Amino acid sequence: MLETFKALSDPCRLRLTAVLLAGEFTVQELTSIMDMGQSRISRHLKILAEAGVLNVKRQGTWSYYKVGETGSFFRLIRHAFEQELEKLPQRSQDLGAVAVVLEERRRRSQEFFDQHARQWDNLARTLLPVPEYRRQLLGLVPQEVSVLEIGVGTGGLLLELASRASKVIGVDHSPAMLEEARRRLTSAGSSRIELRLGEMTHLPLPDASVGCVVANMVLHHAADPAAVLAEIGRVLIPGGIFVLADLARHERESAREQLADQWLGFDEDELTGWLRTTGFVKVACERIEGVSGQETVLVVKAS
Repeated sequence: MLETFKALSDPCRLRLTAVLLAGEFTVQELTSIMDMGQSRISRHLKILAEAGVLNVKRQGTWSYYKVGETGSFFRLIRHAFEQELEKLPQRSQDLGAVAVVLEERRRRSQEFFDQHARQWDNLARTLLPVPEYRRQLLGLVPQEVSVLEIGVGTGGLLLELASRASKVIGVDHSPAMLEEARRRLTSAGSSRIELRLGEMTHLPLPDASVGCVVANMVLHHAADPAAVLAEIGRVLIPGGIFVLADLARHERESAREQLADQWLGFDEDELTGWLRTTGFVKVACERIEGVSGQETVLVVKAS
């Protein structure tokens, strides 16, 4: 208790904790959000982490800080703490700076995919090889329901989804990727699939409007994965199914620059925790191990 109170007694550390309740950020991003020097930010983060208020998540050479679960006393006071956040003098400024950082993450991703849309399929297979998992993924998609795929890329999965679904909507934030997907669908003579431009965190659909959402190898590109999962929960009908395929945690650092990956995969417990917080009750995860240099894939079904 004393360590927690001491850690939170500094105004800067209060602000830092409040910021990290809004997401996970690197030291560099926090220096921008807080408008402070790196050494000062690092010192405050160290104190908060030692008190159990924050956790550090290592992703290759990057370290992300987030509000922790190890500090038992902070867990007890967290609800009251969050209720008082709006009274912090610089709260609006800090939230605005958080939005700028998240928008920068999103912008970098969109620019990359717009630039590499034509070469994306070959680029992804070459630089981040994964085992074959499509059969398992499609097997989790229910028959004859409306399906939304987020982050369709060049549309490689859309036709197979259309063979199972009553209706398919594909959403992507890159106009160039959507154009490639549209070209593929036209070539295949498919007119049953609707493509829409939109963000993963602001899907262009009303509440409770689809029976199944599919996210195939896109969550590790998301600026804020937890916010994406919350948005997916919004558009699913009650009892709807969410099907996810993504990378398990890995250390292929080159994926950041070569493939615009924001995250080097995910832990099963991490994904399960986010999904349960979103409101999903049943979560099942299958690991599909990679061989000969391939990365392991997690295939998840949540409802």
